[in-house]
Amino acid sequence: MSREERLGHGHHHHHHEGGAGIRQAFFLHLVFTLVEIAGGIWTNSMAILADAIHDLGDSFALGTAWYFERLSGKAGDERYSYGYRRFSLLGALVNIVILVVGSLFILSKAVPRLLSPEPSSAGGMIGFAVLGVAVNGFAALRLKGKGGMNVSMVAWHLLEDVLGWAAILVTGIVLLFWKVLWLDPLLSILITGYVLYNVLRNLKSTMNIFLQGIPGGVDLGAIEGEVNRLSGVGGTHHAHVWTLDGRDHILSMHVVITGEADRETILSLKEHIRGIMKKHGIDHSTVEFEFEGEECRISGCNCRTGETNGSSI
Repeated sequence: MSREERLGHGHHHHHHEGGAGIRQAFFLHLVFTLVEIAGGIWTNSMAILADAIHDLGDSFALGTAWYFERLSGKAGDERYSYGYRRFSLLGALVNIVILVVGSLFILSKAVPRLLSPEPSSAGGMIGFAVLGVAVNGFAALRLKGKGGMNVSMVAWHLLEDVLGWAAILVTGIVLLFWKVLWLDPLLSILITGYVLYNVLRNLKSTMNIFLQGIPGGVDLGAIEGEVNRLSGVGGTHHAHVWTLDGRDHILSMHVVITGEADRETILSLKEHIRGIMKKHGIDHSTVEFEFEGEECRISGCNCRTGETNGSSI
Protein backbone atom coordinates (compact mmCIF):
# COMPACT_ATOMS: atom_id res chain seq x y z
CA MET A 1 0.00 0.00 0.00
CA SER A 2 1.38 3.42 -0.98
CA ARG A 3 2.00 6.28 1.45
CA GLU A 4 -0.89 8.24 -0.11
CA GLU A 5 -3.23 5.28 0.27
CA ARG A 6 -2.22 4.86 3.91
CA LEU A 7 -2.91 8.53 4.59
CA GLY A 8 -6.32 8.26 2.97
CA HIS A 9 -7.17 4.79 4.33
CA GLY A 10 -10.19 4.75 6.63
CA HIS A 11 -11.24 8.21 5.49
CA HIS A 12 -13.06 7.49 2.22
CA HIS A 13 -16.02 5.72 3.81
CA HIS A 14 -16.60 8.71 6.09
CA HIS A 15 -17.20 11.14 3.24
CA HIS A 16 -19.44 8.61 1.46
CA GLU A 17 -21.57 8.16 4.60
CA GLY A 18 -21.72 11.77 5.71
CA GLY A 19 -21.58 13.64 2.38
CA ALA A 20 -25.26 13.11 1.55
CA GLY A 21 -26.37 14.20 5.03
CA ILE A 22 -24.21 17.34 4.91
CA ARG A 23 -25.51 18.19 1.42
CA GLN A 24 -29.12 17.98 2.60
CA ALA A 25 -28.32 19.98 5.73
CA PHE A 26 -26.62 22.65 3.59
CA PHE A 27 -29.55 23.26 1.23
CA LEU A 28 -32.09 23.09 4.07
CA HIS A 29 -30.02 25.50 6.16
CA LEU A 30 -29.43 27.94 3.29
CA VAL A 31 -33.12 28.23 2.37
CA PHE A 32 -34.07 28.67 6.01
CA THR A 33 -31.38 31.35 6.48
CA LEU A 34 -32.79 33.43 3.61
CA VAL A 35 -36.28 33.09 5.09
CA GLU A 36 -34.84 33.96 8.49
CA ILE A 37 -33.24 37.20 7.25
CA ALA A 38 -36.57 38.28 5.76
CA GLY A 39 -38.34 37.26 8.96
CA GLY A 40 -35.92 39.19 11.15
CA ILE A 41 -36.58 42.35 9.13
CA TRP A 42 -40.35 41.71 9.19
CA THR A 43 -40.53 41.09 12.94
CA ASN A 44 -37.99 43.86 13.69
CA SER A 45 -36.13 41.34 15.86
CA MET A 46 -32.41 41.82 16.34
CA ALA A 47 -32.23 38.39 17.98
CA ILE A 48 -33.52 36.73 14.81
CA LEU A 49 -31.21 38.83 12.62
CA ALA A 50 -28.28 37.95 14.89
CA ASP A 51 -29.06 34.26 14.52
CA ALA A 52 -29.60 34.77 10.76
CA ILE A 53 -26.06 36.12 10.36
CA HIS A 54 -24.80 33.20 12.44
CA ASP A 55 -26.79 30.78 10.27
CA LEU A 56 -25.44 32.42 7.10
CA GLY A 57 -21.95 31.57 8.32
CA ASP A 58 -23.20 28.10 9.22
CA SER A 59 -24.60 27.67 5.70
CA PHE A 60 -21.22 28.53 4.24
CA ALA A 61 -19.59 26.18 6.75
CA LEU A 62 -21.96 23.39 5.69
CA GLY A 63 -21.25 24.10 2.03
CA THR A 64 -17.49 24.00 2.50
CA ALA A 65 -17.82 20.95 4.77
CA TRP A 66 -19.78 19.19 2.03
CA TYR A 67 -17.23 20.21 -0.62
CA PHE A 68 -14.20 19.28 1.46
CA GLU A 69 -15.87 16.07 2.63
CA ARG A 70 -15.66 15.03 -1.03
CA LEU A 71 -12.33 16.69 -1.83
CA SER A 72 -10.60 15.31 1.25
CA GLY A 73 -11.05 11.79 -0.09
CA LYS A 74 -8.52 12.47 -2.84
CA ALA A 75 -5.15 10.84 -2.32
CA GLY A 76 -1.84 12.61 -2.79
CA ASP A 77 -0.73 13.59 -6.27
CA GLU A 78 2.13 15.43 -7.96
CA ARG A 79 0.94 18.76 -6.48
CA TYR A 80 -0.09 17.75 -2.94
CA SER A 81 1.78 14.69 -1.76
CA TYR A 82 -0.13 14.53 1.54
CA GLY A 83 -3.49 14.66 -0.19
CA TYR A 84 -6.22 17.31 0.05
CA ARG A 85 -7.43 17.12 3.64
CA ARG A 86 -5.57 20.28 4.66
CA PHE A 87 -7.73 22.33 2.28
CA SER A 88 -10.49 22.19 4.88
CA LEU A 89 -8.47 24.70 6.92
CA LEU A 90 -8.94 27.30 4.19
CA GLY A 91 -12.68 26.85 4.50
CA ALA A 92 -12.38 27.23 8.27
CA LEU A 93 -10.53 30.54 7.92
CA VAL A 94 -13.11 31.88 5.46
CA ASN A 95 -15.90 30.84 7.83
CA ILE A 96 -14.17 32.64 10.68
CA VAL A 97 -13.90 35.86 8.67
CA ILE A 98 -17.59 35.69 7.68
CA LEU A 99 -18.72 35.08 11.25
CA VAL A 100 -16.54 37.85 12.72
CA VAL A 101 -17.69 40.44 10.16
CA GLY A 102 -21.32 39.40 10.56
CA SER A 103 -21.10 39.43 14.35
CA LEU A 104 -19.56 42.91 14.42
CA PHE A 105 -22.35 44.13 12.12
CA ILE A 106 -25.01 42.73 14.43
CA LEU A 107 -23.35 44.28 17.50
CA SER A 108 -23.27 47.67 15.76
CA LYS A 109 -27.07 47.42 15.39
CA ALA A 110 -27.94 45.68 18.66
CA VAL A 111 -26.05 47.93 21.10
CA PRO A 112 -27.89 51.13 20.03
CA ARG A 113 -31.16 49.16 20.07
CA LEU A 114 -30.43 48.13 23.66
CA LEU A 115 -30.08 51.80 24.62
CA SER A 116 -33.21 52.78 22.66
CA PRO A 117 -35.43 49.65 22.54
CA GLU A 118 -37.95 49.16 19.74
CA PRO A 119 -40.96 46.81 19.73
CA SER A 120 -40.63 43.39 18.08
CA SER A 121 -43.27 40.99 16.85
CA ALA A 122 -43.50 38.39 19.61
CA GLY A 123 -45.76 36.16 17.52
CA GLY A 124 -43.37 36.27 14.58
CA MET A 125 -40.43 35.46 16.85
CA ILE A 126 -42.27 32.44 18.25
CA GLY A 127 -43.20 31.20 14.77
CA PHE A 128 -39.66 31.49 13.44
CA ALA A 129 -38.21 29.97 16.62
CA VAL A 130 -40.42 26.89 16.28
CA LEU A 131 -39.41 26.62 12.61
CA GLY A 132 -35.75 27.10 13.54
CA VAL A 133 -35.82 24.34 16.15
CA ALA A 134 -37.55 22.01 13.68
CA VAL A 135 -35.22 22.71 10.72
CA ASN A 136 -31.94 22.54 12.65
CA GLY A 137 -33.12 19.59 14.72
CA PHE A 138 -34.07 17.65 11.59
CA ALA A 139 -30.72 18.47 9.92
CA ALA A 140 -28.85 17.33 13.05
CA LEU A 141 -30.80 14.06 13.17
CA ARG A 142 -29.96 13.40 9.51
CA LEU A 143 -26.28 13.41 10.44
CA LYS A 144 -26.60 11.29 13.58
CA GLY A 145 -24.45 8.17 13.48
CA LYS A 146 -22.95 8.94 10.05
CA GLY A 147 -19.40 8.77 11.40
CA GLY A 148 -16.38 10.95 10.75
CA MET A 149 -15.09 13.94 12.73
CA ASN A 150 -16.18 16.41 10.08
CA VAL A 151 -19.77 15.15 10.13
CA SER A 152 -19.78 14.97 13.92
CA MET A 153 -18.69 18.60 14.30
CA VAL A 154 -21.34 19.77 11.81
CA ALA A 155 -23.99 17.93 13.82
CA TRP A 156 -22.86 19.56 17.07
CA HIS A 157 -22.96 22.97 15.36
CA LEU A 158 -26.55 22.35 14.30
CA LEU A 159 -27.46 21.35 17.85
CA GLU A 160 -26.02 24.67 19.06
CA ASP A 161 -28.40 26.39 16.64
CA VAL A 162 -31.30 24.47 18.14
CA LEU A 163 -30.40 25.87 21.57
CA GLY A 164 -30.18 29.40 20.14
CA TRP A 165 -33.65 29.14 18.65
CA ALA A 166 -34.97 27.72 21.90
CA ALA A 167 -33.72 30.90 23.61
CA ILE A 168 -35.51 33.06 21.01
CA LEU A 169 -38.67 31.02 21.57
CA VAL A 170 -38.56 31.72 25.30
CA THR A 171 -37.97 35.44 24.60
CA GLY A 172 -40.95 35.57 22.23
CA ILE A 173 -43.20 33.96 24.82
CA VAL A 174 -42.04 36.47 27.46
CA LEU A 175 -42.74 39.39 25.10
CA LEU A 176 -46.27 38.12 24.58
CA PHE A 177 -47.08 38.91 28.21
CA TRP A 178 -44.55 41.56 29.22
CA LYS A 179 -43.28 44.39 27.02
CA VAL A 180 -39.65 43.99 28.02
CA LEU A 181 -38.35 45.66 24.84
CA TRP A 182 -34.69 45.47 25.82
CA LEU A 183 -34.84 41.68 26.05
CA ASP A 184 -34.61 41.15 22.26
CA PRO A 185 -31.44 43.25 21.66
CA LEU A 186 -29.90 41.82 24.84
CA LEU A 187 -30.49 38.29 23.56
CA SER A 188 -28.93 39.21 20.18
CA ILE A 189 -25.83 40.53 21.97
CA LEU A 190 -25.57 37.36 24.06
CA ILE A 191 -25.97 35.13 20.98
CA THR A 192 -23.36 37.18 19.08
CA GLY A 193 -20.97 37.10 22.03
CA TYR A 194 -21.31 33.33 22.26
CA VAL A 195 -20.62 33.01 18.53
CA LEU A 196 -17.55 35.28 18.71
CA TYR A 197 -16.19 33.33 21.69
CA ASN A 198 -16.36 30.06 19.76
CA VAL A 199 -15.00 31.67 16.58
CA LEU A 200 -11.93 33.02 18.37
CA ARG A 201 -11.40 29.67 20.08
CA ASN A 202 -11.54 27.91 16.71
CA LEU A 203 -9.23 30.54 15.22
CA LYS A 204 -6.60 29.70 17.82
CA SER A 205 -6.82 25.99 16.99
CA THR A 206 -6.77 26.66 13.24
CA MET A 207 -3.71 28.91 13.45
CA ASN A 208 -1.91 26.30 15.55
CA ILE A 209 -2.43 23.82 12.70
CA PHE A 210 -1.29 26.32 10.05
CA LEU A 211 1.84 27.14 12.07
CA GLN A 212 2.52 23.39 12.50
CA GLY A 213 2.24 23.55 16.27
CA ILE A 214 2.17 20.37 18.32
CA PRO A 215 -1.41 19.04 18.25
CA GLY A 216 -3.40 19.25 21.45
CA GLY A 217 -3.29 16.02 23.42
CA VAL A 218 0.04 14.93 21.91
CA ASP A 219 3.01 14.86 24.30
CA LEU A 220 6.16 14.83 22.18
CA GLY A 221 8.39 14.55 25.24
CA ALA A 222 6.54 11.44 26.40
CA ILE A 223 6.86 9.85 22.95
CA GLU A 224 10.60 10.48 22.89
CA GLY A 225 10.92 9.15 26.42
CA GLU A 226 9.22 5.88 25.52
CA VAL A 227 11.36 5.47 22.41
CA ASN A 228 14.55 6.22 24.38
CA ARG A 229 13.68 3.52 26.92
CA LEU A 230 13.58 0.84 24.26
CA SER A 231 16.44 -1.65 24.34
CA GLY A 232 19.07 -0.78 21.76
CA VAL A 233 18.14 2.90 21.50
CA GLY A 234 20.87 5.38 22.43
CA GLY A 235 18.88 8.57 21.93
CA THR A 236 16.56 10.56 19.68
CA HIS A 237 16.85 13.92 17.97
CA HIS A 238 15.12 16.05 15.35
CA ALA A 239 11.74 14.89 16.66
CA HIS A 240 8.85 16.87 15.22
CA VAL A 241 5.09 16.36 15.27
CA TRP A 242 2.35 18.30 13.51
CA THR A 243 -1.14 17.69 12.17
CA LEU A 244 -2.65 17.77 8.70
CA ASP A 245 -6.15 18.89 9.66
CA GLY A 246 -6.49 18.59 13.42
CA ARG A 247 -7.25 14.87 13.25
CA ASP A 248 -4.45 13.15 11.32
CA HIS A 249 -1.10 13.65 13.08
CA ILE A 250 2.36 13.22 11.54
CA LEU A 251 5.69 12.66 13.28
CA SER A 252 9.29 12.50 12.11
CA MET A 253 12.20 11.45 14.31
CA HIS A 254 15.83 10.32 14.18
CA VAL A 255 16.62 7.33 16.41
CA VAL A 256 20.18 6.41 17.38
CA ILE A 257 20.95 2.68 17.56
CA THR A 258 23.61 1.48 20.00
CA GLY A 259 26.08 -1.27 19.22
CA GLU A 260 25.91 -3.53 16.20
CA ALA A 261 22.29 -3.94 15.21
CA ASP A 262 21.29 -6.60 12.71
CA ARG A 263 18.17 -6.71 10.55
CA GLU A 264 16.08 -8.51 13.17
CA THR A 265 16.97 -5.95 15.84
CA ILE A 266 15.95 -3.04 13.61
CA LEU A 267 12.70 -4.77 12.63
CA SER A 268 11.93 -5.34 16.31
CA LEU A 269 12.59 -1.67 17.09
CA LYS A 270 10.34 -0.62 14.23
CA GLU A 271 7.51 -2.75 15.61
CA HIS A 272 7.88 -1.31 19.12
CA ILE A 273 8.02 2.26 17.78
CA ARG A 274 4.94 1.59 15.66
CA GLY A 275 3.08 0.58 18.82
CA ILE A 276 4.20 3.76 20.62
CA MET A 277 2.96 5.91 17.74
CA LYS A 278 -0.39 4.16 17.67
CA LYS A 279 -0.75 4.62 21.43
CA HIS A 280 -0.22 8.38 21.08
CA GLY A 281 -2.56 8.82 18.12
CA ILE A 282 0.11 9.35 15.47
CA ASP A 283 -1.33 8.35 12.10
CA HIS A 284 1.81 8.68 9.98
CA SER A 285 5.39 8.53 11.21
CA THR A 286 8.78 8.65 9.53
CA VAL A 287 11.67 7.35 11.65
CA GLU A 288 15.27 7.39 10.49
CA PHE A 289 17.71 5.04 12.21
CA GLU A 290 21.31 6.18 12.72
CA PHE A 291 24.29 4.40 14.23
CA GLU A 292 26.42 5.87 16.99
CA GLY A 293 29.03 8.25 15.63
CA GLU A 294 27.23 8.64 12.34
CA GLU A 295 26.89 12.22 11.13
CA CYS A 296 23.31 13.46 11.04
CA ARG A 297 22.06 13.99 7.50
CA ILE A 298 19.94 17.05 8.36
CA SER A 299 21.34 20.04 6.46
CA GLY A 300 23.12 22.49 8.76
CA CYS A 301 23.25 20.06 11.69
CA ASN A 302 26.78 19.55 13.02
CA CYS A 303 25.88 17.01 15.68
CA ARG A 304 26.97 13.40 15.68
CA THR A 305 24.52 10.80 16.85
CA GLY A 306 26.67 9.68 19.73
CA GLU A 307 26.43 13.15 21.24
CA THR A 308 22.63 13.60 21.28
CA ASN A 309 21.97 12.05 24.73
CA GLY A 310 18.33 11.63 23.83
CA SER A 311 17.70 15.33 23.27
CA SER A 312 15.41 16.77 20.61
CA ILE A 313 16.95 19.39 18.33
